[in-house]
This record gives sequence, structure tokens and C-alpha cells, in this order.
Amino acid sequence: MQIEYKHDEVFRDGFHYANSPAAIRRFPFPFHEDQYMYSVNIEPHVAGPVGSVLEHPFDIDEHYIGECRERALVLEADPGRCQALPHMMAAQWDSLELMMTSLAASYPAQFGLRRDGARWHWHNRLLGIEQSFVFGDVQTLPYAPMEYIMRQVQGDWVLMDHRHDNLYMDAGVVTTQADWSLDFDLGMTFSEWHGPVPRVHEMGIIDRALKFLLNLQAGAPVRRLNWTMTVNPRLDTSPEQYPHWGADRSKVTADNAGELAHLRVELQTLFRLPRSHAIGFGVRCYLISMNELATVPKWAARMHRVLRSLPDELADYKGLTRYRGAVIDWLSRFDDGRPLSNGTAPE
Repeated sequence: MQIEYKHDEVFRDGFHYANSPAAIRRFPFPFHEDQYMYSVNIEPHVAGPVGSVLEHPFDIDEHYIGECRERALVLEADPGRCQALPHMMAAQWDSLELMMTSLAASYPAQFGLRRDGARWHWHNRLLGIEQSFVFGDVQTLPYAPMEYIMRQVQGDWVLMDHRHDNLYMDAGVVTTQADWSLDFDLGMTFSEWHGPVPRVHEMGIIDRALKFLLNLQAGAPVRRLNWTMTVNPRLDTSPEQYPHWGADRSKVTADNAGELAHLRVELQTLFRLPRSHAIGFGVRCYLISMNELATVPKWAARMHRVLRSLPDELADYKGLTRYRGAVIDWLSRFDDGRPLSNGTAPE
């Protein structure tokens, strides 16, 4: 698929962001039916349809350049968005190897990797980066290995150390998160990290997910979709930046919801890393405005029904309470009550 990369996107004050028709068609719409509570929806992370967000292990799309620029801005203002405990260095090199080899294999016109034993040469043609380094020698890179490669990949990355029959969130580069803090959560166990999610402990979801991930095998990654909503096409909705985005929730009305309200979908991928035995957790964020979503009639109608029937506690957890009614009102014009087919594909 030929990608037309956007060079002028802005994900903060003065927003400038839009999805092309091709990007709308490949958007990972998350709702298979007309209502939603929880959906673990874990499946093997194998190659999906050509041109889809699932075609490659790491998806690169038209927003790549703008998202990499946004990450650099966040890290410059707040270096704490990249943290790693000292024992995670092997997992950092694991991460760099996984991403470099995957990108070079998936997008050979954009990325190149030559390896001669421990001597590696990396070429990122999209960002104009060339780097020779010695694999395993931090001094030969301008940043630590995880930060170096994550400045060139879309989405966030968390490293979970496997010890004492548990998973500990011990490293990460997190600049596009949906209202959670790496600085606060660093070092937490898997269940502590997910503690604020409503009902999941009573339903046993976290215990089952942890048991599954403890048995995750190298070479057999898995994936799932998660979702929330965001006002404006803002990637950085961290607690640290709440003063800059929290008030936006009160600006959405039934008249402007099409422009301001964005569905925010996370493609979450999990890889067992071979050297360190850690688990790499990728969280790739996709944004689509309600105006863009409404160009797919089935999606607009289903989004209306999902928001209308969403349990209040889940809406509150996702931060939708203040503007959910306005979005429902705006979407109602696209929902005539007709039956919709199951699945996420457009009619």
C-alpha cells in the first residue's frame, strides 16, 4: 500500500489533524455489536489483511512523521515519560531488536537494517536518521536503546518484568496515554496497574489475563483493541497535562461534537522478549473524529447505540460523563433504528 505521509500535523494547541479516506477505511473500529461492557478480545498477533492496521507487527501510517515529532516535544518537556529501572537493560535491547527487524522487514523502502555480528547499521529514511552502533553497548547510541527506537515508532511501549509469578511494569516510553501516568505506575504489579478499572476484579478478568500472559511464549505475540474518547485530536492526555486538556470536555455540544469528539482506539500488542523474558506491551493510538466516523453509516449508528447503552460507571471511568450526551445527540441523526450486521466491517 502506498502511504502519503503527512508533514504538518499538530496534536496540541492549534490542532491540525485529519484522516484521509484511506485512513478512515482502515481505522480499527472496535465495536462488533450494539452494546459494550468489556471485551478482552485477545487473538494471535499474526499478519492481517493487506493494507489493514494488522498487516505488520508494528503499523506505520500517514501520521508517522507528526506523531514522532509530537513524541520528541513531550520528551523534551518531560523526560520522565521515558523511564526504566536498572535491571531492564536487557529488555531494552530486546525491544530495539524486535522493532528494528520488524520495521525493516515490513517497510524496506522506509527502513533498513544491516547486521554484522554486534555491529549494526540502522537507516530510517522517513526521519533522515542513519546510525551505526554496537548492539549491547549503550555508549554507541545517542539515547538508551528503548528511547532511541521509540522516538521512531508510533504508539507507546511498556516493559513488564516477569518474576515471582507476577508481572511488574518496570520500564516504558509513554507519551500518548489515555489518562494514566508512567511515573505513578512504574514498579506496580499487573493487578495494581489495572486497579482503577471498574468491575474487572469482581469479574475475575485481571486474574485470568495475568495467568494468560504469564504463559505467553516468545514468537507467539497477541493483540487486542481497547477504546475511549478524546476531545480534539490530542495524543498526550496524561494526568501530568490535565490542566491543558481537562477543560476541553466542557466545550463539546450537540452542534460541535462532530468536529471536537474523537473516538480513540488502542491497538494493544504483547510480545514475549527472548533474551530478557520480559513482556513488551505496545499501545498504538488511532484517532478519528465523529465527522470522519459518520462517513461510514454503520459505524455512526453503532457508535450511537454503544454510547447510549454504556454503563454509567464505565462512561465515568473513560472520562465521557460530561460530554457523552452531546455526542449521543449529534450521532442520533445517523441512526434510524435499522438492524446492523455483527462485526466491525462497514455495510
